[in-house]
Amino acid sequence: MYLVTARGPLDGPSVRGFTVRAQREREKELSKQATPRGTFQTIADALKTQIDDNTGMAELPPVADLMDQYGVSRGVVLRAFQALRQAGDAEPVPGGRWRVVRSGEGVDRRPLADRIAAVIVDDSLEVGAAFPSASALAERFGVSRPTATKALNHLEAAGVLASGGQGKVRTVRALPNREERS
Repeated sequence: MYLVTARGPLDGPSVRGFTVRAQREREKELSKQATPRGTFQTIADALKTQIDDNTGMAELPPVADLMDQYGVSRGVVLRAFQALRQAGDAEPVPGGRWRVVRSGEGVDRRPLADRIAAVIVDDSLEVGAAFPSASALAERFGVSRPTATKALNHLEAAGVLASGGQGKVRTVRALPNREERS
């Protein structure tokens, strides 16, 4: 039995071998599935929820993990990260990682050498005073020890610090002026 409507029979065969009813149901299901725009937005929304729920979350999950979790390409995950960036919830950091940005959180974007030079002023160190070790500075600024050592070498080359050699304590040679810290 055929039910005929203005659009044609609902149970009759269609061009692709589906009945019109089945074709419409299939189209309805396809329209419910995530579009590429919806997919990256879904990922961004899920990450935003994680950021809001987990106050200790400092970095976004790796791209590869999200690709596996959602079954999407790298580009879709990066679009989700860009959506979070535009919303002010995340920002890229060197090395391909993404850092969570929290509202009201002040972020010092100066180069590490400049931030380390500021330790002299912040800790009221005088010329000739012992300077904190690379390990202590690495922990204080949340970087690796080799990274802190490179920044200290930069300050030594600039004449702000003096090195006593291997195993010796670095000392303050000169107080940093505005030009060296900018």
